[in-house]
Amino acid sequence: MPFPTIGGIPNWVSWHVSSTWIGSVTRQDDFRPDTRLPAGWYRVKPTDYANSGFDRGHLCPSADRTNSVADNSATFLMSNMIPQAPSNNRITWENLESYTRKSVEDGNEAYVIAGVYGSGGIGSNGGITHTLAGGKITVPAYTWKIVLVLQEGDNDLSRIMPSTRVIAVKMPNMQTVNNQPWTFYRVSVDELEVLTGYDFLSSLPVSVQAVLEGKADDQPL
Repeated sequence: MPFPTIGGIPNWVSWHVSSTWIGSVTRQDDFRPDTRLPAGWYRVKPTDYANSGFDRGHLCPSADRTNSVADNSATFLMSNMIPQAPSNNRITWENLESYTRKSVEDGNEAYVIAGVYGSGGIGSNGGITHTLAGGKITVPAYTWKIVLVLQEGDNDLSRIMPSTRVIAVKMPNMQTVNNQPWTFYRVSVDELEVLTGYDFLSSLPVSVQAVLEGKADDQPL
């Protein structure tokens, strides 16, 4: 099946969260274009989101990188940003981010993949918006995330079992998303693979993948 192309935002971002990444560095707020992008690519500017009704929403959140100024600053490159409905960015999506960090504080570590799908979100200005900056930036219709949670330790890949917790969500990029808690949007990894065309958790044995990807997380908070 064909999958829609996007522009000016990441398809997905993947990162690790553990106690080694969390510290006391304050939020840098130094939003800026990513000058490392290839020549000829549009380098999104922070002002491209001005008055759009959408937040400059992090995929890898600032609060997951507080061990050094350089690490935190890196999360403010515009290549890590998507146009995100404020209620999604600040409430529902953020609640899952906070839940993940609380799990790390409790002695776990997490491997996270987050991305976007489709075009057409509803921000604080109302109405469906498909692009910003004269068509250079896609406004996604959905945000999605996969969080694999392990007790903190070594040799992580070998410790992932069929019983390992995997949280996957698909959230509409609209203001009414916060009418439900983030847990309402839990889906299976298989569903996200069908949606996006990606093959997630591909370094795991096929038998382990089948179990982890086949059901939606239903653990109570």
